[in-house]
Amino acid sequence: MATHDLSGKKVAILATDGFERSELHEPKKALEEAGAKVRVIAPHEGAIRAMEHHDWADDIAVDATTGETIVDDFDALVLPGGVMNPDKLRMDPDAVRLVREAHAMGKPIAAICHGPWTLIEADIVDGRRVTSYPSLRTDLMNAGAKWVDEQVVVDRGLVTSRRPDDLAAFCAKVIEEIAEGMHGRAKEAPREQPRA
Repeated sequence: MATHDLSGKKVAILATDGFERSELHEPKKALEEAGAKVRVIAPHEGAIRAMEHHDWADDIAVDATTGETIVDDFDALVLPGGVMNPDKLRMDPDAVRLVREAHAMGKPIAAICHGPWTLIEADIVDGRRVTSYPSLRTDLMNAGAKWVDEQVVVDRGLVTSRRPDDLAAFCAKVIEEIAEGMHGRAKEAPREQPRA
């Protein structure tokens, strides 16, 4: 299996209370082992609390708030799931702004499980091929996404995955996409301009 060196890359993990523990900790560990500097960004200072399935788990320290973070602070964005976490994030205007601006700049964005709820709120899934936890299928399709039931899906730097069982494939693909660099609009072929 090919490995990618992410030395010098900065990755923001955007989460809040109620994130699924494994969906934050496993990508964080994999990214750090690949050499990336990872920061946890949340709507409030201090710490955020994990859920492990249906039970509260441990806390993780917050490195910066969504309000003080700008898109130039990171090279890629990771959105863990958990039902409560993305439901709160999509109500935070600064969290939505960060997702929208990262997308506009073509930065890799990765979301797992219920994480794509925040992608919907940022209005970046229209026409994109994605996956998610099955209960988000209709929400994503209503937002214009092409939903598929696959372990991990990549569409121009947007990485999505279904559940904790898919974390190994998700982490590998996230690292690969970050190593490739800018995606989306930054890499699309130039469109023909209309004649005057």
